[in-house]
Amino acid sequence: MRMIMDKRLHAYYSGSVQGVGFRFTAERAASSLGLTGWVKNLRDERVEILCEGKEAALKEFLEKLNNIFKEYIRDYDIEWSEATGEFGEFDIRF
Repeated sequence: MRMIMDKRLHAYYSGSVQGVGFRFTAERAASSLGLTGWVKNLRDERVEILCEGKEAALKEFLEKLNNIFKEYIRDYDIEWSEATGEFGEFDIRF
């Protein structure tokens, strides 16, 4: 029996997070950490991220985003679950 060690991260960021390079930075950071999933802007001016990978890499990903965009992020909501393995890469969705 194979144990799934990867985690899934589902996050919503609010504040001034659109139009500041958030999605492109998230894509670069996620890809460099070997994470898969996607990031997209929402109509309500939030940014949604759904990604999977090793828990340590996901935490590093969050830390990078929070450090780079701390002046723009007003709030965020994060949910953790088990990874499904459904993504092949990390991309920006429109």
